Amino acid sequence: MDLLILLKAFILGVVEGATEFLPVSSTGHLIVIGDLLNFNDDKGKVFEIVIQLGAILAICWEYRIRLKNVALGLSSSLQSQKFVLNVFIGFLPAAVLGLIFHHQIKTYLFSPINVAVALIVGGFIILLVERKYASATQTEAVSPTVDAITPIQALKIGFAQSIAMIPGVSRSGATILGGMIFGLSRQAATEFSFFLAIPVMFAASAYDLYKNWALFDIHDLPIFAVGFITAFLAALIAVKTLVRYVANHDFRIFAYYRIIFGSLVLIYLWKFA
Repeated sequence: MDLLILLKAFILGVVEGATEFLPVSSTGHLIVIGDLLNFNDDKGKVFEIVIQLGAILAICWEYRIRLKNVALGLSSSLQSQKFVLNVFIGFLPAAVLGLIFHHQIKTYLFSPINVAVALIVGGFIILLVERKYASATQTEAVSPTVDAITPIQALKIGFAQSIAMIPGVSRSGATILGGMIFGLSRQAATEFSFFLAIPVMFAASAYDLYKNWALFDIHDLPIFAVGFITAFLAALIAVKTLVRYVANHDFRIFAYYRIIFGSLVLIYLWKFA
């Protein structure tokens, strides 16, 4: 097995895990860095599916007690039933729109320049939302926890999440900012983004697996294993860190990062592409 390929798998696994649940766009980073590493062919696209599964399993592990309690209380607990209903409602817009526009998005929008533009625009949107949110929370009530989210809020957040089908927008960023716009506290919006990622990412990965099953090769197992494990561990660290961070900070730092990173990508493409 080529050690260089394993190193690329390790790097991309770290990138996926570290960025999947931050408002910086993991897909955008994978497209740009995969392009720099020359790991963006059909095999690379299948590899991305595997490491995304590793990242989402980190959420399942981190919130395993909550998910277990919801599953056990589904037949008797109104709170558990409401939780599942809200996640399902939030999942629907992305599921429907994803099935309709999946091919067009994959064909026309998955390029470094589109990602760079989306990163920069998204950064300015984060700054605008944070400015509005800071003033709104002084005069308006917000839903402090995930359990306080209403079905209408869940649906609105689901439509906000759908915008993230555009590479570079960021699924977590769209859901978190959407949650804040539609009346959630920063902490509740962040946690709901995590839970909403579970059905969305599993469904997207299953669909991509079905479409690309012929590209899987048993000889690629070491590459997939390195990426999967690395993405799982990096995502676990990122999730724990983000939960602690949002308790006392806003998301402006991610906005500045997006703007700077997107600008550097555009400069690189202008100079060397």
